[in-house]
Amino acid sequence: MPSREDNKMKRFFKPVEKDGPAKKPTLSSSFSPVKDSESAVETEENNDTTKKEPSKFLTWNANSFLLRIKNNWTDFCKFVENLDPDVIAIQEVRMPAAGSKGSPKNPRDLKCDTSSSREEKQVVMRALSSLPFKNYDVWWSLSDSKYAGTALFIKKCFQPKKVSFSLDLAGSKHEPDGRAILAEFESFRLLNTYVPNNGWKEEESSFQRRRKWDKRMLEFVHRTSDKPLIWCGDLNVSHEDIDVSHPEFFAAAKLNGYVPPNKEDCGQPGFTRAERMRFSSIIKEGKLADAYRYLHKDNDMERGFSWSGNPVGKYRGKRMRIDYFIVSEKLKERIVGCDIHGHGIELEGFYGSDHCPVSLELSDVSTTSSGI
Repeated sequence: MPSREDNKMKRFFKPVEKDGPAKKPTLSSSFSPVKDSESAVETEENNDTTKKEPSKFLTWNANSFLLRIKNNWTDFCKFVENLDPDVIAIQEVRMPAAGSKGSPKNPRDLKCDTSSSREEKQVVMRALSSLPFKNYDVWWSLSDSKYAGTALFIKKCFQPKKVSFSLDLAGSKHEPDGRAILAEFESFRLLNTYVPNNGWKEEESSFQRRRKWDKRMLEFVHRTSDKPLIWCGDLNVSHEDIDVSHPEFFAAAKLNGYVPPNKEDCGQPGFTRAERMRFSSIIKEGKLADAYRYLHKDNDMERGFSWSGNPVGKYRGKRMRIDYFIVSEKLKERIVGCDIHGHGIELEGFYGSDHCPVSLELSDVSTTSSGI
């Protein structure tokens, strides 16, 4: 959850691991295909009319995809095999985009122009060439450095009509730091985002950056209202008091005693009144619904949160629900399940990250009376 703009905040959270040597998973030597067009991808239509569209989805902030491959891959792959999602949305890939120093970067591909980056790319691609990930195509949207970034894995039998990488729906444009991937299917759009952290201060890299993102997100839901939306990822906001373990603690949180000039910006990033009000506006004006809260009305102190603070220190036991599936109201009646797969202050089911996976399952269109 913490952004690079609030490094001082890092001491409250789980320490960031270094991308150094670690135990390597058992991997095959073949590579999986990667989409590498320089513009929005117009994919070939699926000629097998018996195949339905994706109906089971998974989102996870991996807090460094490379580290998860090196240290937690076996367990995470078992989880994916058991859940068998059609689509996997990843945030905080934290691997740099292709391109040498001083040259234009290609956020659609992994960096490989140095010996260390070539080795890192090989580790990732070998991991993705083995089950269960060999059954998926992958699209990347990456930052210039080991920061942020998103990835989208879609089963090969569910080819999207189009994939783009900007809230502006611009063909070749990527969001700064690779924060969005948009896949369009016949009857819905899927948006994977890593929303910027609000930070603690009235600065361009904190409050102002988040306000701009939320404004653009509101414009996006208006502009794409022609087709149902599934919006998932690390949205970096806890909408209601029920979405945090300790509301009073988070509402009163400060960094080094700093008090923002606007009281609506006070508190833990992700739990300020300003962020929560803007999130409410996006949901209301976009005619959207929170899939998890639609099914789970009550407070669940064991399994109701997707992010957990460092088990050592003042944030021990402090948890937030900031990873979501937000769906169009037209899809609400098709929600079969929406589950948070980690639990407890010891981060069980987090697979090395400070976030745990969240899943969504929809019923097939044919099983609903109204369809989409």
